[in-house]
Amino acid sequence: MILISHRGNLKGPDPQKENSPSYIITALSKGYDVEIDVWFVESKLYLGHDKPQYQIELQFLQNPKLWCHCKNINALEYLIDHKIRCFFHMTDDVTLTSDGYLWTFPGKKLTKKSICVMPEVYPNQEYNFAAGVCSDFIDDL
Repeated sequence: MILISHRGNLKGPDPQKENSPSYIITALSKGYDVEIDVWFVESKLYLGHDKPQYQIELQFLQNPKLWCHCKNINALEYLIDHKIRCFFHMTDDVTLTSDGYLWTFPGKKLTKKSICVMPEVYPNQEYNFAAGVCSDFIDDL
């Protein structure tokens, strides 16, 4: 099963650190994949949940353990063009990642190709058969 840290979190949300490059690198160094929020604005790449915060280079995103949640359509187009794993969604039950996984909204039906997102929101949901899990509490799974 693929274990994915949500925005770099390991033991719960930390809004002050989430999506910062150093926080992401820490989660990667522990062996986890990491879901990050990516923006493409005025020909520059940024990380950040609600707004572009941390400017980064394309090379940073070329790590195959990153799952790039595109926060604007420009980021989606740019990352697809550069063959970076990515996806875009708002409140869809499920969205297809660029490499064929089913990024699944919390509490929605899972399959063997699903990434179960935030199982802590629905603690009784069975996800052991899914391809992966993305959580703020990834160290505890």
